[in-house]
Amino acid sequence: MGNSSAHETDGGRRPQQQIPVIVLAGFLGSGKTTLLNHLLHRSAGSRIGAIVNDFGAIEIDALAVAGALGDSTVSLGNGCLCCAVDAGELDVYLGKLAAPETGVDVIVIEASGLAEPQELVRMVLASEHPGIVYGGLVEVVDAAEFDDTRARHPEIDRHLALADLVVVNKLDRTGDPERVLALVGSLTDRAAVVPATYGRIDPEFLFDCRPSEERIGQLTFDDLHVHGDGQGDDHDTDGLGGGHAGHLHTGYDSLSFVSGVPLDPRRLMRFLDSRPEGLYRIKGHVDLGPNDPRNRYTMHAVGRFLRFYPEPWAPADERRTQLVLIGSGIDTEALGKELRGCESDAPHADEHGMWGVLRYVQGSEDEPGPEPWNG
Repeated sequence: MGNSSAHETDGGRRPQQQIPVIVLAGFLGSGKTTLLNHLLHRSAGSRIGAIVNDFGAIEIDALAVAGALGDSTVSLGNGCLCCAVDAGELDVYLGKLAAPETGVDVIVIEASGLAEPQELVRMVLASEHPGIVYGGLVEVVDAAEFDDTRARHPEIDRHLALADLVVVNKLDRTGDPERVLALVGSLTDRAAVVPATYGRIDPEFLFDCRPSEERIGQLTFDDLHVHGDGQGDDHDTDGLGGGHAGHLHTGYDSLSFVSGVPLDPRRLMRFLDSRPEGLYRIKGHVDLGPNDPRNRYTMHAVGRFLRFYPEPWAPADERRTQLVLIGSGIDTEALGKELRGCESDAPHADEHGMWGVLRYVQGSEDEPGPEPWNG
């Protein structure tokens, strides 16, 4: 579920959680590398595996020191700690980073500024590696240059239509930020659109940050960065200054939903199919009551991608639904009411009610294959 304990197995009872793989795309100069640097420095204890098409302005010194982490970045024979990949190599590198011994919580693929993001997304979705799951396409745009970029690269409209999350960067450099945000929003397919300066977005928007107490004995990017905090660090190339992460993120909206009443699978799928603009992630597990009394269904949804993972209830489990919804500009009160409307205490199963859910269970006969959830 993009869970911070992605490499754990819950005492051996439950299947290993999969590591989310996020594709970070955008044209040259949009701020992808700045955003990645921000995530690396402000990961709140999480370990990020990075695959980078080209070095750009990645802080090589920080990555070199972070080599003490082991294989949380991919090493090439020439000593580089990032890698340029082609289609044939990507699955190999994903496998290296997803190995349990790396302790990686999330993998970020930074695409070249001239890359076709659809191809990278297709490769991630087509991967047969059991330890990873698609974590979304994040498209970064330069607000100050957006009109000129569209004129030079009309394909950006197609890229935005594919994105799960759009970061409108450099908003401080444009005279009419609301116009740019509205224009970008009109070109997306219900994606969350978040404003940013210096690529500063909250890491929790993209992945679950590991609690800081879990970092005992580890060297992390946070540890590397903290030495410069409050000192006016001249190496602060991502523009973060010396502040702490709590003062600099772009905010997000979230809803925690808990219910002791089972959810009706048909109503749940109608809710998912009608998800609102800006709802980026859904994570948690669902009790479907008599429709499958043996299993709870762990849910992972990012943008238009959806997957359910059935796993047996343990005798000691409290049977309930627990979900977290994360987005930008979402009406959390309305979403909570809609989820309450999915509750059903019917004592008997709906004979065909599970068909919609089973379409998104990996390995199911009805599963549509490695394609996004199109709702």
